[in-house]
Amino acid sequence: MPVTLAQAKLNATDDIDVQIIDEFEKSNDVLNRITFDDVVSGAGNGATLTYGYTRQITQRGAAFRAINSEYTPAEATKQRYTVDLKPLGGSFQVDRVLNRVAQAAETAFQMRELLKGTSAKFNDAFFNGDTAVDANGFDGLNKVLTGTTTEYLPLNNGVTSGYLDWTAINTQALAFATIAHLDAWLGLLDGRPDAIYLPRKARSLFKVVASFAGQYSIERDAIGRPVETYNGIPLIDPGQKDGSNTDVLAVSTRDTDAGGAGGNITGLADLYAVRFGLDGVHGVSMAGGPLVSNWMPDFSTAGAVKTGEAEMGPVAIAVKKTKSVAVLRNVKVQ
Repeated sequence: MPVTLAQAKLNATDDIDVQIIDEFEKSNDVLNRITFDDVVSGAGNGATLTYGYTRQITQRGAAFRAINSEYTPAEATKQRYTVDLKPLGGSFQVDRVLNRVAQAAETAFQMRELLKGTSAKFNDAFFNGDTAVDANGFDGLNKVLTGTTTEYLPLNNGVTSGYLDWTAINTQALAFATIAHLDAWLGLLDGRPDAIYLPRKARSLFKVVASFAGQYSIERDAIGRPVETYNGIPLIDPGQKDGSNTDVLAVSTRDTDAGGAGGNITGLADLYAVRFGLDGVHGVSMAGGPLVSNWMPDFSTAGAVKTGEAEMGPVAIAVKKTKSVAVLRNVKVQ
């Protein structure tokens, strides 16, 4: 049965499990929304943790037919994909003397920091994962969307410079011109996205653009926190990568006009619109096992230094339909 973190919490065996899942939910918007299809079985001699699925690449249309003539045959296209599930987490060690200080405060601190790092690593892999760089991870949305029909490039949509300059928007006319590109980008999807993920700087400028168009508002999420929205779609900054202050969705420098006169442009951001679901973007996990596990240090046995661990999965992500997620490339935000 497919599970979310909220459902996994209901099956937690003790207070520690619940606290760990709570930490993932509160600190990670992607993990709070994504559903995991728990179908991969590790049973069998030589079994692999591989999930195979068919991705719908294009949709098919329809046409009127003249009497005494035939329809022109056309088919929706699909392609076979596989992803390998990988465990994600870490371990730490604590001396039993430090564990006795302030009622195990050091052990609690190390576990909390490990959970934060694991959550941030999943976020980073969700967007930036590349098995050619890290064979122990999985491919993220940036790699999956490159070259697809839902990769929106300004250069291919009437912008000769190859980028949308949000830093220069100071009138309603300029804002509406940008809104036209945003709506065209979102129109590539097969339904309303659950969220738009973007860098911090892009989110602040998005607020200006949406305010000019009267489509900016603030709503509350399930935990009660304020969330900025565009036309009711949450605008989410995925935060920083694990173990650093580098943004998961960082700005970059690119040549946006395909080798034209523009040269390299700095301060460019990519925006991702995602529709979560088992027919769209979802996670994959093992059947019959917990989504999140933890092992607290056991100080009841001999040995001065004990090890604690926390682990998610093994997990991976799947994109069942290309049109369930889209990326808007090359938005200048600084």
